[in-house]
Formats: sequence, C-alpha cells, structure tokens
Amino acid sequence: MNDTITKENLNDDQIDQDLLKNVNWGNKFKLWLAFLSVSLIICLYFYYQQLQHGLGVTGLHDYVSWGIYISNFVFFVATSLIGMLISSVLGLMNVHWVKPLARIAELVAVAFAIVAGLIIITDMGRPDRLLNVFMHGRVQSPIVWDIAVIVTYVAISVLLLYIPLLPDIALCRDKLKNVPKWQQKMYKILALGWSGKTRQFKIMNNYTRILLILIIPIALSIHTVTSWLFAMTLRSGWDSPIFGPYFVSGAFVAGCAAVIITMFFFQRNFKLQKYITTDHFDRMGKLLVLVALVYVYFNINEIIVPGYKANTADAKHVDEMLYGHESLMFWLVQLGGLVIPFLLILFKPMRKPLPLTLISIVVLAGAWFKRVLIVVPTQLSPYYPIQNVPEKWNHYSPTVPEIAITLASFILVLIIMTVLAKLFPVISIWEVKEEMNHNKELA
Repeated sequence: MNDTITKENLNDDQIDQDLLKNVNWGNKFKLWLAFLSVSLIICLYFYYQQLQHGLGVTGLHDYVSWGIYISNFVFFVATSLIGMLISSVLGLMNVHWVKPLARIAELVAVAFAIVAGLIIITDMGRPDRLLNVFMHGRVQSPIVWDIAVIVTYVAISVLLLYIPLLPDIALCRDKLKNVPKWQQKMYKILALGWSGKTRQFKIMNNYTRILLILIIPIALSIHTVTSWLFAMTLRSGWDSPIFGPYFVSGAFVAGCAAVIITMFFFQRNFKLQKYITTDHFDRMGKLLVLVALVYVYFNINEIIVPGYKANTADAKHVDEMLYGHESLMFWLVQLGGLVIPFLLILFKPMRKPLPLTLISIVVLAGAWFKRVLIVVPTQLSPYYPIQNVPEKWNHYSPTVPEIAITLASFILVLIIMTVLAKLFPVISIWEVKEEMNHNKELA
C-alpha cells in the first residue's frame, strides 16, 4: 500500500481490528446523528412552508427563476463526479496510492449524487407532478436526459460501492458479533453468501472492471448534459460551447476538495493514520493542483472570449462580473477560492493534512459560490431591459426558506455518509491485505 504499512508489517488480525473499529454505534455517533436529524427536521419545516404557499416564499421571480436551488443542484452533481476520477480513471491506470481512498471517493459520489436528484424536486412548484417527467417527458428535452443520466449514475455508483464491498461485508458478518441483531441480519443478506473463494473474487473483479469502464461516459454525460441546460440557450454568460469541459473540470476541483475533507475526518476520528497517511494527502494535494490548473484555464476563457467580442449583452455581463454588483463575489471566488489556494498547495508544507483540509474547505465553499455566479447573474442580464416590474426584481436575494432548504441538502449528505461509515469499513480491508501480501512477496 505504502512504505508506512510495509514497515509496520501489520498482520491480518491487526488490520481487521483497525479497519472494523469504525463499525459501531457509540454515544458520540448517536449524538451526532441526533443533531443532524433535528437540524434536518427544522430545515424540512421550511420546505413544508414552501409546499403550502408555493415558490412565492423564495426570492425567485420572473427574471431569476433559477436561484440557489439550481446552483446547489449543479454543485452536487459536480462533486459526485469525483468517484469516477479516483475509482475509475486512476483505478484503471493501476495507480496504487488511490486504493485506500477509492471507497471514500465512492461514499462521497453516492451521497452527493443521491441528494442531487432530490434537489431538483425542491425547485419544483408542483413536485406532485414529478411523475409526469417520466410518463410524458419528451426525448428532445435536456431535463429528461439530465434525470436519466442522474438515475443511471446513482445506480452504477451504488453498485461500484457495493460490489467491491462484498468481502468486507462478509467479514463484518463473521467478526462483528456484538452489533444489533438487525445489523447482523443485514450483513448476512448483503454478503450474498460470500465465502472468499477464488472464483468469487474473479467474478467480483470482472464486474467491478466493467462498471469502472461504464461509469466514465455516464459520469461525463451527467455533467455535460447539465451544462447543456445552460449552453443551449442564447443568454449571454450561458451561450458557450466550452460549458461541457468547463463544468467537468470544475467538478473535479470540487470533488477533490470534498474527498480531502472526508479523508481528514475519517483519519482523525477513526484513527486511520496507518492507512490514510501524510503521503496520501500530499498526492491528493498534487491532484487538486492539476485539476485546478485546467479549471483556471476555463475560467480565464470564460471572461476573455466574451470580453473580446464585446457585443452589447456580453459586455454588460462581463462588466457586471468584473466591476458591478456581482464583482465582490466574483473576485473572492476566483482569487480566494481558486488562485490563492492553487498557489498555496504548490508548497509541500501546505499539503500536510490540516492545512490542506482547511484549504479544501475554502475551495469547496468557493466552488459552491461559483455555481451561484454561473446561474444568477446571467438571468439578471436579459436582452430586454428590466422595466415596469417591482424594484426587487432587479436583484436576487435568497430568503430564509431557500437557505434552510439548501442547508437541508448538505445535512442529508452528512447523514448518508455518517450512516454508511458506521455500517461498513471506510477502507477496503481485503485490498489492504492483498497489497500487504504482494509487498511481502516482492520483499
């Protein structure tokens, strides 16, 4: 796995003990889950208010009909793509250092992808008509395609999390005798009769490889289709042929930051320093620099090209971003959320676990606000002047219900990841043992 584990010369029993100890429902976990649950219920109360009174409780109006709900949707879809980058692209390239991180990346991908699908419903004034999209949707509609690829991506991501988890589920079934009976029964059902035979490993590896290959075009589709929802309009700020790769590169930045934060939390709380090492943070920092460099290029391109053409609508949009009402958020996002973190991570001390995690929190926050900048200002720069309407329609500010409902999506992600991390090992035990045995044979 890495030099640290090789030098430690851990045996199988020690590895089992280290990586199964997070699978427990201690008091700290119960308190944390209770806090998240109460917070979610409070936020869902505001969604109940929205259902009762309609979208009028939000800051949305005829001009800004997409606000932080859709910004949040784009952000969640983006962050979920990290599972494809780490598990599929780097995994298929046989990059060994990502193995302890692959399951963590899939946890992030599954949680964010599931909630991304739910976020669409929050923006609907009549969610009771959601089934009409499936029953009467037109194949020409990019929204239908967006829902289709999200559902497919969630399904494949769940399978990519579940299938390589089978040996560890069987280990939980055989070793965890102190867990509640319902949990023991769950492990027995989910293990599918796994006994560790060579043939079972061969079948598991074959199916996993198929899914790793299949998820790459699906993952790229989910965010390029999302970008089409914007780019297939004639609005300045959205009317761009680069939105597909622009969205994907930005997705990798947000996803890398989310994985680094999750790594730090698991390493510290589950005492996994032997398995998630400083070297892993260093390499993830370098990966973040690489994807950020690509993303910086698209951010520059986003301003230079319309700025060079400088037609009336493009010029107004660029001016608004650079010098106008949105300029403060724009420069904070570009400099504070991308350029400065990118420059800091170039220095090795900044790729240590704590500083890299703090930087990643800033990057992830910047990635969310960047989606707001993509969605909102364009709608406030229409081709026709905004006139003969209420003054507040000249601007957009999210209301308390919008903010609470948006917070609910983050809380739900934390609940999903927390529960999964307490039901299953967050690092693949069988892969750690396999790599250890391989290193011993080479030695």
